[in-house]
Amino acid sequence: MSENTSESFDPVAAAEAAGIERDEIPVWDDEYLDRVSDRLMFNYDLERDETVRGERFPLFAEMRMESQKHFFHPSLEYANHEHREFLFARRVDRPTVAELERLVALGHDLADDEAWVQPDEEHFGTDFTFVIVADELPSEVAEFVAEFKDRTLLKFGYYGHYEIGLAVVAPEREEIVKSDSAASAEAFALWRDVPPAAERTILGRLRDAVAKRLDPGQ
Repeated sequence: MSENTSESFDPVAAAEAAGIERDEIPVWDDEYLDRVSDRLMFNYDLERDETVRGERFPLFAEMRMESQKHFFHPSLEYANHEHREFLFARRVDRPTVAELERLVALGHDLADDEAWVQPDEEHFGTDFTFVIVADELPSEVAEFVAEFKDRTLLKFGYYGHYEIGLAVVAPEREEIVKSDSAASAEAFALWRDVPPAAERTILGRLRDAVAKRLDPGQ
């Protein structure tokens, strides 16, 4: 199967339209990850070869979103909330449930570190999304990922929450499975059309979620 992105998506033209300098985006020797980065670059800061707690990830992405409400004037702010996502991706030949469980444990370790999660009144949520790119997708792995949910409230939700998401993709087979919270992993399904720019990542959905949390009457 081809790993090409949809022919309707021109990353160079899209970056130019969005005001993104292409020379500031890392280039991966792995053609597949490089094409995934073409989809992530609009809302994520991208890095190559990130090592975290001894675990190496060829692709690392971070998104930060802040939501604010104003009282008559922007200088009078209230209900400020911050949402962040950290996305880690790497290749393996054959994924295992044990490896996914190790990544989940890594996510919990990072969540305990204030360099990654700062629990306070302005912290709305932090997502840790782990994506494994594999040659195949074993049934037990697919079942584990599809059923996986891991969301932790901080100080009973007063300091927001953090959530761990998992995804496994077999690009040669055009197969992907992801947990409910790993919406951003859709960027790895290169055989599918790229959504419109406003929906290219989870940014729009996060914005709606924050707005609804701040104003339940919406």
